[in-house]
Amino acid sequence: MSPRSPSVNEELRRRSRERLLQATVELVEERGFDGTTLADIADRAGAARGLVSYYFPGKRPMFQSAVHRLMHRTLEAALEREPRTDDGRELLARAIDAVLGLTVDHPVVMRAHMAGILQAEGFVQCPEQQRLAELLRETMVRYGSPDVDSDYPLLRALMMGAVFAILLPGAAMPLASLRDELFHRFGLDPAYAAPPGGEPARRSAS
Repeated sequence: MSPRSPSVNEELRRRSRERLLQATVELVEERGFDGTTLADIADRAGAARGLVSYYFPGKRPMFQSAVHRLMHRTLEAALEREPRTDDGRELLARAIDAVLGLTVDHPVVMRAHMAGILQAEGFVQCPEQQRLAELLRETMVRYGSPDVDSDYPLLRALMMGAVFAILLPGAAMPLASLRDELFHRFGLDPAYAAPPGGEPARRSAS
């Protein structure tokens, strides 16, 4: 049998990494962050346990990469869903709804993620985080931001604040209020997109 080509090896490595990240999200959803071990993740992914340390320096960085992957895939699906649109304001509305909806749908995962990024190591600068950042930044470009370098970090900060507010034990804010505030901040029609937890919104008559 001839040796595998570099491209085939690269694809196999990519698939292994993807399986590990998917297994991480699934297990943390089921058992919590502290209740999930690296061995559990490897077993769920059907991977050799040595692969975990090959790809990731530890459980926390691995988990952050897994959540950033989940956020990127959710956001990408929202931006590209039918009916497709080139309306930058609607795309930004979809992005906001995607992040808020993800928080409501995966509270255990998102709470663990937010707790992790407040630790000393902060954000993990991984490929998944970079893809998420690029997608959000491009959304701001399509929205028509006159100063993307300022508006993109502001959008990121406001959405992170909304996620914290939704998840805060004992003092959580209603999702609808946070959505309205974000939409007002960016001048978006509340009838854009599909509010999390509800039917797709209809645009108001102009």
